Amino acid sequence: MQNRNDSRRPLTPEQGAALVALARQTLVRHFGETTASADTQRLETRLSDQALQARCGTFVTLKIANQLRGCIGSLSASAPIAEGVRVNALNAALHDPRFSPLGKKELEAVHIEVSVLSEPVALAYTDAEDLLARLRPGIDGVIIKSGFASATFLPQVWDQLPQPEPFLSHLCVKAGLPADQWRKGGLAVQVYQVQYFEEA
Repeated sequence: MQNRNDSRRPLTPEQGAALVALARQTLVRHFGETTASADTQRLETRLSDQALQARCGTFVTLKIANQLRGCIGSLSASAPIAEGVRVNALNAALHDPRFSPLGKKELEAVHIEVSVLSEPVALAYTDAEDLLARLRPGIDGVIIKSGFASATFLPQVWDQLPQPEPFLSHLCVKAGLPADQWRKGGLAVQVYQVQYFEEA
């Protein structure tokens, strides 16, 4: 999904598949496994694609048996897409504070998903009801900020929380805020969209 304010062209399925393969290769190498040199060379060639050198926020999500096992990323366009995926694959596996570090024995069971983000834009709203009306379930990723507290949910989280009220309440809790903080006002809200790619 492309942001209305984002002029970058969407990635192709082939480019997305290269990013997912990069995330897998990064974890395989971390655990000391080797990959065939021909496969590595092919992947490096695919990753040299100019579109994958564009600077965008990226997230890497790991699941086992459809249960979250790690998810970390960057919202800002501070690094090339390919580099962001490489860094966030390791961070999701090893440094998500909600989980113990991924073990080598789990690697085979892990399902990898890569999200490439549009630039977040501020969402102006007047009150809680207006905020609910402006969110687009299944489309918008949401960032909330209040003082030093902040958190985000990728658009894919709408699959688990399809109604805006519980979506926002869980997001507030994730940020360390009261669940009903979104009703009280004072939240800065930004939205973004993603293209996401996953292993077959």
